[in-house]
Amino acid sequence: QVQLVESGGGLVEPGGSLRLSCAASGSIFSINDMTWYRQAPGKERELVAAIGNSGLTNYADSVKGRFTVSRDNAKNTVYLQMNSLKPEDTAVYYCYADVRPTRWGSSLDAWGQGTLVTVSS
Repeated sequence: QVQLVESGGGLVEPGGSLRLSCAASGSIFSINDMTWYRQAPGKERELVAAIGNSGLTNYADSVKGRFTVSRDNAKNTVYLQMNSLKPEDTAVYYCYADVRPTRWGSSLDAWGQGTLVTVSS
């Protein structure tokens, strides 16, 4: 069993910063890619940032230069540092991980519960 627990969301003023964390626990042999998604009210879910197990990253154009995704493999945790936040960044942020529970088993998809980020003055 694998769980992803997110934390770090909250209310922040425009121009402020937040750091989201997503920690995987349970039966974990390895984790491949880890990805942050977000969904704003009335909008479709979109990819925000992704990071592979080698550290290669990918960002949505809307957050490039402002957000930084990183991971700590020893802690099975992915982070999203969000700087220069804008009201349009307001959304529920979800983390995703492609997890291999055992060294002999297949990988599976794991999702966090979501954490709300509100950017408002």
